[in-house]
Amino acid sequence: MIDILSESDTRAKLIDPALHRRGWTEDLIRREETDCGIDILNGKPRRRERGRIDYLLRVRINISTQPLAVALIEAKKSNEPPDKGLEQGKKYARLNNVPFVYSSNGYLFIEYNNFTGLTYKPRPIDEFPTPFELRKNYEKRMGISLEEEKAKPLIAAYPGGEVSRRYYQDAAIRSALEKIALGEKRILLFLATGSGKTFIAVHLLKKIADAGGLRHALFVCDRDELRTQGLGHFQSIFGADAAEVDTLNPQKNARILIATYQTLNVAGEDEDARFFLENYPENYFSHIVIDECHRSAWGKWSIILKRNPLAIQIGLTATPRSWEGGTREERINDEEITANNLKYFGKPVYEYDMAQGIEDGYLPACEVIRRITDLDEKGVTRNDLERLGVKDAITGMKIKVAEARNNYEATSFENLIQLPDRVRAWCEDFFGMLLRTGGPHQKTVIFCVRDTHADAVSAEMNNLYANWCAENKQKRQEPYAFKCTASVGGSQYIADLRGSERSHFIATTVDLITTGVDVPILRNVVFFKYVNSPIAFQQMMGRGSRIHLPTNKLMFRVYDYTNATRLLGEDFASHPSPTQETKEPREERKEKIVRVEGFDVHINPAGTYIVTKVGDKLGMVTIEEYSQSIAVNLTKEVGTIDKLRELWIDPKKRNILINLLPDDGRGLRLLRELLKRQSYDLYDILAEIGFGIGPKDRCERVDALQYKHWEWLYALPEKTRATLVALSKHFEKGGIEELENPYVFNSPDVTRAGGLEALKILGKPKDIINETKKRLFAA
Repeated sequence: MIDILSESDTRAKLIDPALHRRGWTEDLIRREETDCGIDILNGKPRRRERGRIDYLLRVRINISTQPLAVALIEAKKSNEPPDKGLEQGKKYARLNNVPFVYSSNGYLFIEYNNFTGLTYKPRPIDEFPTPFELRKNYEKRMGISLEEEKAKPLIAAYPGGEVSRRYYQDAAIRSALEKIALGEKRILLFLATGSGKTFIAVHLLKKIADAGGLRHALFVCDRDELRTQGLGHFQSIFGADAAEVDTLNPQKNARILIATYQTLNVAGEDEDARFFLENYPENYFSHIVIDECHRSAWGKWSIILKRNPLAIQIGLTATPRSWEGGTREERINDEEITANNLKYFGKPVYEYDMAQGIEDGYLPACEVIRRITDLDEKGVTRNDLERLGVKDAITGMKIKVAEARNNYEATSFENLIQLPDRVRAWCEDFFGMLLRTGGPHQKTVIFCVRDTHADAVSAEMNNLYANWCAENKQKRQEPYAFKCTASVGGSQYIADLRGSERSHFIATTVDLITTGVDVPILRNVVFFKYVNSPIAFQQMMGRGSRIHLPTNKLMFRVYDYTNATRLLGEDFASHPSPTQETKEPREERKEKIVRVEGFDVHINPAGTYIVTKVGDKLGMVTIEEYSQSIAVNLTKEVGTIDKLRELWIDPKKRNILINLLPDDGRGLRLLRELLKRQSYDLYDILAEIGFGIGPKDRCERVDALQYKHWEWLYALPEKTRATLVALSKHFEKGGIEELENPYVFNSPDVTRAGGLEALKILGKPKDIINETKKRLFAA
């Protein structure tokens, strides 16, 4: 009777060995593991127990090039039909941007070819395509050879190793590079706010640059704050070769220019594009990236594209192609912008929306709280003016009944008329929501109608906070609420909103924080402003869509006082009020600090971060960031996985390498602990973060040695073979150092097997042990 194997056992015991027999080495197999998805239970976010693991197959040209993902395998239990995982595999293949999809029970496999749309009949697993066959099929269907010059960016390595990117970022980059290799010059990428579009732009251009295809590139964004953010990302990879353009310096010595529409004099129809035209001749740029291209390419700034018709032009947007909510009249302008973008750039070559980001655990969950005001539903008539104390929104003077309109609809409130009682009532209601969900010290953005409205809301929130502090005998943390609009130079306060945990809690704004500004700590997005544009709404809502580990932020709330969330569509779940919480977010963290390998490690339900040296001083970094710092050094010192393997089996060379990495061996051992890889050799930690190779624990390596290298083992004398098997069991217990410990030959199991004398039969024992180590790490 055949044993029934689970999905994981089907992979390990049936699919992996079959792939190995067909030539799929470990560097060609990657297991893309997502973060744990996020659910909201009783108003609180909870991570699921595990994320999704996608089983990708990759092809490569040579050891110095980046392996290119081309296929995905969905494994099922050994007693299930081989096609059971096919539809699920197709979805994940779209997310990973691979054309070949396989589903297997370990004995048979089914293939779906996205190029042709055909699904083929089941075949034995031992007939699975080899890397060469799959590469040739990919090249044939794509119409390019991976050895051609135009394909070089596709196989250029990531500068910080593969730990530096998430699966969907790699998929988006490959999607764009595939189209560019096919000769397309206009590329559109849609990814949700918070998913790392700038990261994608940086590494996309870096791959092109490393392949020798980049002359001058322009990254265009809206407003100085976004330019500063973009500059930091680009300089982390390109160094001084990336520079920001200002009105005094066109930065012609740098290859990567980061500029705003305003600096280039192309922000509006009344601008003459003079700075741009005077400094950059026609076709000066080989590559142009338009950030937030939903602004549409049909305003004044389209001259950037028209003056560079030979350039590769890449549009980035967080705005989806279609919307479920709102009326046709509300959507018409945005649909025209989207239609124009689609007409110019074509359909997005890759899409990754907010729902998928939450499902994968890379974006925080969102809870929508809808609040209803009778006054907004009915409007204000002449008869209501005196009773409500209505004022002119511009002058602040009371409106005379004789001069008033017959009726003011809600969209006029705070735009044409001021309603102080309404402002007060909404602020009181929202402040009550803050108290229900943990307390007043929650980072919040309130979108207001105009500057006078932002002033009024800020004043009311400060009064409510001052009264609460007095009643509860709490020391005020000020400034508490503050106006953050362009008219008062609000950009200067964004750093405090983002970084300070003891001040600048409530930002009242109009448009300044609408797009692109990263505030990971933000917990609440509040709509006191009527919004008719789905694009604008998506951008405003997106301000909260970032996870923040230090403050345990896994979710954010949208408080909707103007029915703005109708633009999400009817199926989007909402609640009349949030679930009550009793603790401040800071107390709610349940954070603990542990000491690991000499490092302080902070652990909370949102994740883990490490206290280490950042620049010249101590700072906190995530595991991902710390891994990347090691990977950057590793790939600089060791260009390929084969070179790493060669160094690793030599004790002296291994120690030199480890000492060149950040925090030497401590850092590696720290990662092993935090990644829960205690049963793995440090080699596997480096192989995973530097080269994207799925790690094997020491037990798996010993098993693989015996079934993948059985021909070599059984060609050896019996006692030699038995001794090597016994030695490998010591590797299983303690890693490579155990094989290099001379006292290992005194252990009873090694002595019984034949010991040192059994190895001398073949010459120097060191040589046969080195060969064993090579095969252990090649397995």
